[in-house]
Amino acid sequence: MSPGILGKKLGMTQVFTSEGQVVPVTLVKAGPCVVTQRKTPAIDGYDAVQLGFLEYAKKQNKPDAGHLKKSGAEGVRFLREFRLAQGSGDLKQGDRVLAEEFKPKDVVDVIGTSKGRGFAGLVKRHHFRGGPASHGSMFHRAAGSIGASSFPSRVFPGMKMAGRMGTDQVTVRNLEIVSVDPEDSVIAVKGAIPGPNGGYVTVRRAKR
Repeated sequence: MSPGILGKKLGMTQVFTSEGQVVPVTLVKAGPCVVTQRKTPAIDGYDAVQLGFLEYAKKQNKPDAGHLKKSGAEGVRFLREFRLAQGSGDLKQGDRVLAEEFKPKDVVDVIGTSKGRGFAGLVKRHHFRGGPASHGSMFHRAAGSIGASSFPSRVFPGMKMAGRMGTDQVTVRNLEIVSVDPEDSVIAVKGAIPGPNGGYVTVRRAKR
């Protein structure tokens, strides 16, 4: 049993349950994936498996091409590693991981890269409430004090300020799989997941 699968976010839609309730879901093109490397405690010090998402790949350098050629996965573009639990050593290099390994009602964690928002201010980036909106206040969306002048005469690390927002790794835990379409390799996950449509995501079995 694979500990997870790689995929691409297709977008959001909604489905109806047998009771007539509307459930928002995100569609993920999950796999096909191939095992590009199997790590063992004897050689690497820990037990893990490296998966590659089979897709048209950009031009690769010689080390990457040689690494993927060993498993017959030259068409791999997106690589991620999964730790294996003790006793789950049935995967080997060259094996395929498909969406049909997941079933409805399974609980997964989805890891992706959030949308880039560019340079953002304090109100948008850190949800500051801002100053008074009345005319003449001259303090609406600006930052307040970031440190005292006389002491400590510096700005402490981690101070919430304006800056680049987004493009961070985000993990959404304990999402339920609503349905699986093995023919099209599409998994419907309940709720929203990070990243734009077309972004690569990692779907792993829930740890908690």
